[in-house]
Amino acid sequence: MKKSKRYVLVLVALFALSSIILTGCKAVSLTPPTFGGSHETKKAKNKLKIGVSLSTLSNPFFISVRNGINGVAKQNGTKTEVFDAQNDSSKQSSDIEDLIQKKVDVIIINPVDSDAIVPAVKDANNAGIPVIACDRGSNGGKLLTTVASDNVKAGKMAAQYMMSKVPNGGQVAELEGTPGADAAIQRGKGFNDAAKGKLKIITKQSADFDRAKGLSVMENILQAHSSIQGVFAQNDEMALGAVKAINNPNLVVVSIDGEPQGLTAVKQGKISGIIAQSPEVEGQLAIKAAYRHYQGKSVPKHTTSPIHLVTKENVAKYK
Repeated sequence: MKKSKRYVLVLVALFALSSIILTGCKAVSLTPPTFGGSHETKKAKNKLKIGVSLSTLSNPFFISVRNGINGVAKQNGTKTEVFDAQNDSSKQSSDIEDLIQKKVDVIIINPVDSDAIVPAVKDANNAGIPVIACDRGSNGGKLLTTVASDNVKAGKMAAQYMMSKVPNGGQVAELEGTPGADAAIQRGKGFNDAAKGKLKIITKQSADFDRAKGLSVMENILQAHSSIQGVFAQNDEMALGAVKAINNPNLVVVSIDGEPQGLTAVKQGKISGIIAQSPEVEGQLAIKAAYRHYQGKSVPKHTTSPIHLVTKENVAKYK
């Protein structure tokens, strides 16, 4: 009888020990967290809550991105909450933390700075909320997808058009975007690599993707380099500022984006050519990627938005 009791006690002890071991294994599980604030793999479109953080809504380009997101959301009964970071990385990080606390199902981000956004992306990852980057990527953290045009290709196309209008070895100034933004880095790389040995880029100055700064920077450039033959602005906003300072109708101005006011400037002959993106389409693609995720479908790491050259000859097709 005593032996039977001992046998039972041993079995109980072994069972308890195995439970502790299994519990411990769960605690140190290396399985990554499931994406989605609700930890669901599938969810209906009209049940989703999507947070959106855009770098600025002072730029018509990003207004179009927002409209693309909200348009698709409205069609499908999806709730969205949009934050304007006002080109302030700290504000953007704070806005994203707010969205995390609200337990949204997806966060769509358009970073002010691709480095500064990384901690916020990682916080969303830790909360199990999928993050989709739009127009600009993040240099860290895990993204469900990055929706953007090929910025290196856009820069290359801008250089090719510039070279078709400016003589070989012509002097060109470059207005750069916000330092650290991957769109600025990639567009600059595309342009500079293609122009190497064919155009003389005599100055590169940042105007932070901003129209007012584009004007003031361009005024300073013209004072120092009055003989330039071309200006490459990494976005339309800087180009629209720059043309206010330019009085030479023969100076070739090329930019990237394709916002409505930029296209009007092409029609008026103030901007020579734009490598136009499709900002509203970018917004649509971003929210559709969120839908695919919650339908249990695979989402590619990169979602490419189309680009095309717009000049005075074909601008009517795109306005």
